[in-house]
Amino acid sequence: MKLKELLDVIPFYQKTQSVEEIEITNIEMDSRKVEEGNLFVCISGFTVDGHDYVKEAVKNGAITIIAEKEVKTTVPVIVVPDTSRVLSMLAVKFYGNPTGKLPLIGVTGTNGKTTVSYVLEKIFNEFQKKTGIIGTIQTKIGDSSYPVNNTTPDALHLQKTFHEMQKQNVEQVIMEVSSHALDQGRVYGCDFDIAIFTNLSQDHLDYHKNIDDYLRAKSLLFSQLGNSYLKQPQKYAVINEDDASSTLLKKSTAQHVITYGCKNESQVMAKNIKLNTFGTSFELQTPVGSISIQSNLIGMFNVYNMLAASAAAITSLIPLDTIKIALESISGVNGRFEPVNEGQNYSVVVDYAHTPDSLENVLQTAKEFANQKVFVVVGCGGDRDRTKRPLMAKIAVKYADLAIFTSDNPRTEDPKAILQDMTTGLEEENYKVIEQRKEAIQFAVKCAEEDDIILIAGKGHETYQQIGKVKYDFDDREVARKAIQDKENV
Repeated sequence: MKLKELLDVIPFYQKTQSVEEIEITNIEMDSRKVEEGNLFVCISGFTVDGHDYVKEAVKNGAITIIAEKEVKTTVPVIVVPDTSRVLSMLAVKFYGNPTGKLPLIGVTGTNGKTTVSYVLEKIFNEFQKKTGIIGTIQTKIGDSSYPVNNTTPDALHLQKTFHEMQKQNVEQVIMEVSSHALDQGRVYGCDFDIAIFTNLSQDHLDYHKNIDDYLRAKSLLFSQLGNSYLKQPQKYAVINEDDASSTLLKKSTAQHVITYGCKNESQVMAKNIKLNTFGTSFELQTPVGSISIQSNLIGMFNVYNMLAASAAAITSLIPLDTIKIALESISGVNGRFEPVNEGQNYSVVVDYAHTPDSLENVLQTAKEFANQKVFVVVGCGGDRDRTKRPLMAKIAVKYADLAIFTSDNPRTEDPKAILQDMTTGLEEENYKVIEQRKEAIQFAVKCAEEDDIILIAGKGHETYQQIGKVKYDFDDREVARKAIQDKENV
């Protein structure tokens, strides 16, 4: 694409040289990835500043630089007030505005984003639609999977991914949208058709100054649905009416609102809910009719996840019969209340629960079904919100017969200091501290007897443990599986 054409999306800028005939082969924000003919955009991040890498980018083949200040180099420099904002505009233009052509659902909230995304994938697949997913576990295009670094990637990577999905004839995109991504503008240029809100509880207060700021960031997804009322496609906000944040979020959008819930009167509701260790049954009541559901997903939190997905599916004109088939055929999501079964006479469940609210949800579920004792293995991540650490510990000892506090991803913090933050002030004595996560899981398995339940919380689908700045291979499910086998073979 001609640089002059690409720059049409920027209303005001300064340039150091003529750019009339420059042809751009690609856009990059990482100087190490720059190749001949690329446009390099200098982004000021938390740890590095792209302006410091202009020389390296030019050496690797960059033929134009986008910057927030003049930099010394031999190639043209385009100076703009905000390179992060401009990067989104350039990426959308370069990749042909893919979300203007792809139906896009955004899912935000503290908990449930991943499960809602995969339930939606199941529903759309059942409706014979090819799907793309961008989220915590992976990026998926049809049946192909790709690794991810963030729940919501940067704007450049996002638009490139949407473009690839469009080339591969994806018919519905479902994306988890984090508060960080919304606050940092990573989803600028994404034309959402449906925005889903799951719930709000304490998380990420290491980044957001308080819970109100956290909610403000979440509300951006709904305000960005736009103000116009085009008939095709209509835009919808799907909101959990049982969450206290619903009032503000409904006010944040000009678009059609469809509510769901189990307690407060909503347009999509679950009635006559019955929970057991094998699944969940309920009557799904909607504006287009009612239908009975018998799902393999366990717990009240999954009822809400299924309601959110069902409400979004209804706005996408998917029949109730199709929704029913999908809800009843999905077996689970990686690392979300996922059983580890090696034929033992006690239960072991791995879950991503890493917030006070999500830990309480899964422990309440485990407690409901426990015939004997409940053990929980849980820690808190380093370099993250410290204020939730004592809350997590308090919830663990409240619901579990024995809480085993251990390392999560300590990152650059001292694991002992994290555990100290968790246990300081605890008056209960039904806990044990075992710093090494592998040893903590092994201890829980050794303690378990017939009909007990072990919940291993915090890491879920993750296959690594980050200590310092290094990620080591570590999968709670595999560690638990090996511990069970070792116990059975004694």
